[in-house]
Amino acid sequence: MKATKTKRFIGDESGAVAATYALALIPLVAFAGVAFDYARVMGMDSELQNGADQAALAAASQLDGRAGACARASQAASTMLNNLVVLASDSDFITLTAEDGCDAAGQIRFYQDKAKTTAATADDNANYVEVYVDARQVDYALLPITGRLASGALEGIAFAGLGSAICKVPPVMMCNPQEASDPEFDTAAYAGHGVRLIANDQGGLYGPGVFGYLETNAGSGASATAQTLGRVDPPGDCIQVDGADVKPGLQVSVLDALNTRVGVFANGLNNACGANNGLCPPPANARIDLLQKGGQCRIGNSGFQVGPNPYRPTSPVNDLTTAEWTPLDPMGFPRDKCHAVSQLGSCTLGPMGDGNWDRTAYYGTNGLGSMPTSWSNYGYAELSGRSTPTRYQQYRWEYDQAAAGGSQLTNVNVTGGYRTQRSPLCHGPGVAPAATPDRRVLSIAVINCVAEAVGSNTTDARIQKFVDVFLVEPSARRGSGSNIITEASDVYVEIIGETTLGGGANQGQEIRKDVPYLIE
Repeated sequence: MKATKTKRFIGDESGAVAATYALALIPLVAFAGVAFDYARVMGMDSELQNGADQAALAAASQLDGRAGACARASQAASTMLNNLVVLASDSDFITLTAEDGCDAAGQIRFYQDKAKTTAATADDNANYVEVYVDARQVDYALLPITGRLASGALEGIAFAGLGSAICKVPPVMMCNPQEASDPEFDTAAYAGHGVRLIANDQGGLYGPGVFGYLETNAGSGASATAQTLGRVDPPGDCIQVDGADVKPGLQVSVLDALNTRVGVFANGLNNACGANNGLCPPPANARIDLLQKGGQCRIGNSGFQVGPNPYRPTSPVNDLTTAEWTPLDPMGFPRDKCHAVSQLGSCTLGPMGDGNWDRTAYYGTNGLGSMPTSWSNYGYAELSGRSTPTRYQQYRWEYDQAAAGGSQLTNVNVTGGYRTQRSPLCHGPGVAPAATPDRRVLSIAVINCVAEAVGSNTTDARIQKFVDVFLVEPSARRGSGSNIITEASDVYVEIIGETTLGGGANQGQEIRKDVPYLIE
């Protein structure tokens, strides 16, 4: 009997699993510790890297090449990075100390190149920024069983730069007309000033006041450029660039598409503007200096042309007297007087005017009565606080008064079979001022063409800034022989203000500049 029980005990396998688990307990605890502590380490690493990434992006957004760029970038990074690292053993805040130097030392480092081989030395060559976050460590909770007490030092490093994107805007550029004296182009100082933009019909390098076009992904050739200039919704998407590529060729023909923005339509615009020019609507306030005779929508005989008694001042200083303006045709928005006196003009600032246009003659010839004494009451925040209107304000005011029942935009017949264009004579009723987009407002790139040595095939020219301008008149030849006032390739605009990044200041066209991006 005893032998039977002994034999049964020896052969019984009950409880074998418990023994197995007992033997496996130590490695199981070790593996669980590895997983738990590894998750903490990776979580803290992500915290540090995320903080570095956000700080680098904030810093890169300030690298615009202007004075104080490095200091602003450093301040942006230190302000952005103030995160509590909850997984670190000290559970302390990550902070960065702002640095003023444009160099590659410290926790905030600036470089000229993406390869980080050349440290920045000044605000204008600080193109990239690297942010280094102090190293932290995690004290392990379970891994001491395996012999490890703490993680190694973990750190966050991020490297970022600043790109530019041109989105859904007519690809027009102008050479800074005041590059020699004001390379930064202080836009606020020129609000209301007229600018005579001159086509580069001689080839070679571009100079102050010369305008041209930029390459986009809308297509090549004059036809694609015309579409981008004339359409209310220009083709092409955002192109992120470090600089602008200048489109070669004069391409005067594309100015016909630009003229649709003041209600003038040449023949043969179907490719650029679609059937019946439906893709290029006129503005609701289409007042221009040309009169229509014959009912055609183009410039020339039987269309828009200079009237029999145009505004042609002889003095760049004085407004015309009543006796001088009474016999004139109803005026369109005029040039600054110092530009209106001759083809080259007599403006002290050359292609840049002084904002002094003949408001007396303009109001008189158009029967607008007395000029308002205060423009701040009309809510034009773009150029408030002025005692006399800019042309852009006048354009807005006329439409507002007409919309309220006034006759400011009523077209009238003029002696000799001519007719004024105030509201559009072709393809009306037109797009209201300050709409999205405003047809007579362009966002254009300003480039220091001398410093950038811009020519007809220049690539990566640095865009100084984008400015909003008001299209004063259609591009057309005025005068002949020695009495030419403007060439057909000239464009005259008025400065409104600096374009708001992310959206046009006044016309709402989509534009983005200074887009920060992570490199590593």
